[in-house]
Amino acid sequence: MFKRGYNTDNHRAAKSCITERESVKTITFAVPCYNSAEYMDKCIESLLAFEDGVGDIEILIVDDGSTKDDTPQKADDWHQRFPETIYAIHKENGGHGSAVNTGLASARGRYFKVVDSDDWLDADAMRTIMAYLRSQSELRDACDLVIGNYVYEKVYEGTRTVIDYTNVFPTDAEFTWDDIKKFKPSQYLLMHSVIYRTELLRDVKLVLPEHCFYVDNIFVYVPLPAVYSIRYFDVDMYRYFIGREGQSVNEDIMKSRIDQQIRITRFMIDAVDTTDDVVQKKLRRYMENYLSMMMCICSVFLRMINTDESEQKRKEIWDYLKRRRPAMYPRIRRNVLNLGTNIPTELGRRIGLGGYHLAQKIFKFN
Repeated sequence: MFKRGYNTDNHRAAKSCITERESVKTITFAVPCYNSAEYMDKCIESLLAFEDGVGDIEILIVDDGSTKDDTPQKADDWHQRFPETIYAIHKENGGHGSAVNTGLASARGRYFKVVDSDDWLDADAMRTIMAYLRSQSELRDACDLVIGNYVYEKVYEGTRTVIDYTNVFPTDAEFTWDDIKKFKPSQYLLMHSVIYRTELLRDVKLVLPEHCFYVDNIFVYVPLPAVYSIRYFDVDMYRYFIGREGQSVNEDIMKSRIDQQIRITRFMIDAVDTTDDVVQKKLRRYMENYLSMMMCICSVFLRMINTDESEQKRKEIWDYLKRRRPAMYPRIRRNVLNLGTNIPTELGRRIGLGGYHLAQKIFKFN
């Protein structure tokens, strides 16, 4: 696995801010915060809501060099109020990936989950999941990956969209990749829906790029070949807030950050060769569909930009895939997503973008 963009000096400085902590916790929640004072309290309160006096969760507030508000002070205040549960880590700004890296390096939970500071977790759903995680805490071969549903909270529409996996995963027992069914075209595992065993992430040497958006794709994608045992709960665990000004999923913002989307896609191409690294056929199919989705996003937004430079970048990312993963390339290129969004000529561009916007309305993404 690759380790691009990781600043070890920043990590050492951040880690030194944490006092020595002795006992192992059931789960660590890492909360990356960057100028998050306006909304971080709701997130942290949601994590405390299901602690229920057991004392086996830890919350790492990772202040990623905030300068425009009182995020650092809020983080320290939370630690003062809950010194055995909440810890404040202050570090130089490195972006979301850097904050996740710092949280993972510092975590003492058996399991690890990232919760963005403008999102929150549902207490009742988490009580169901925590009961299972606690049952795993003393096992030698604890479950590798725990999955729950997530909910898009679209404030500008006043709607909620639940993403579940009842059509894909068994709901009553642990399972492996051989036991799964087929994902829908719009259905993927996202950072919101996953809880990884901490040591698995460390074993695969997962390190996310710094100063780059969209690293959540790497976080959920790269460790999958190392996962053997999985447990799914049909509960609405994660609440994903969409609608804040400047949010990275905003369409105009995504166009302006297309180079970062390309960077993340290249990272994923480099990180896993599904032909050689993934032995389970169903997992291989899923991961190739995921990479197809990433390639589709690159193609769509580059064609939205519609300049000679953007068209050259679209050609280059496809050439990169073909050069780095020649065995994977035909399967990714022939995926229905990429057949529709890479039709040659100006008419083909319009058809592809029209299909994208239709799918956007049907599946309610972005």
